Amino acid sequence: KTLRDLTAEEVEAGLNSLTGELSSRSLQIAHNSLRRTIRYAEAKGKVGRNVAALIDTPNGTAGRRRRAFSLPQAAALILASRELPVLELHAGLKDPRRPASLMHAYITVSLMAGVPPEEARAIGWEEDVDLDGNPPSVAVLRADRAGGDTKTPGSRRALKLAQMAVGALREWQEDQAAEREAAGSHWQDTGRVFTTATGTPLGARHIRKMFQDVCERVGFGRDWAPRDLRHTFVSLLSDDGMAIEKIARLAGHASSHVTETVYRQEL
Repeated sequence: KTLRDLTAEEVEAGLNSLTGELSSRSLQIAHNSLRRTIRYAEAKGKVGRNVAALIDTPNGTAGRRRRAFSLPQAAALILASRELPVLELHAGLKDPRRPASLMHAYITVSLMAGVPPEEARAIGWEEDVDLDGNPPSVAVLRADRAGGDTKTPGSRRALKLAQMAVGALREWQEDQAAEREAAGSHWQDTGRVFTTATGTPLGARHIRKMFQDVCERVGFGRDWAPRDLRHTFVSLLSDDGMAIEKIARLAGHASSHVTETVYRQEL
């Protein structure tokens, strides 16, 4: 739509058309972005008035309830992920089945280190993972988002890995090497830990679908998201008596207030 011809009614209709898809917060961001864009055009004399500023932001869909797995559920999820091969959304694959070790490693590292999904997707083998160190560790230095930065500078940190997570990563490393050999010239060496069958980074949509498949097959249903693993990390440590300030440092939070009010769930 040519900006000179855009009307407030059209802006309102456009935002209203998204109310069933986006949260209220996302709609507010979209509305603010459009309002700032038109304000810039207004300052340059391209339009006479800011039509986006003439309407209110509509309400979006209700936010998803934050959840955390209980300790028995988390244990069952880890055990099930060792045995259930996962399906990958990839139109070019004749057989979309992937080794169970892929989601087993992802779930185990997320549960035992509390790494957020966007940061877990960005972990690289050589620069971030040290399985032979004393202690073994994973470094969280970047995220799968525009610019590649973590949410805050304090989010960049190194975390000791539990032996179960070390074992899960070693198993996946071997299976990934087999996939690399099978892919041959189609393999793209990105160095990422969590990749497609051709070496490209796994996107949020792919991981969410595979994670929900594992949850459904273990009997938990599909109303779970990879971010719930981070909520579980915080909640289980709190339930076990660890001080919230220490959990906040492990989670990379700037303050314990976010840890306590957003991530900690009553189990």
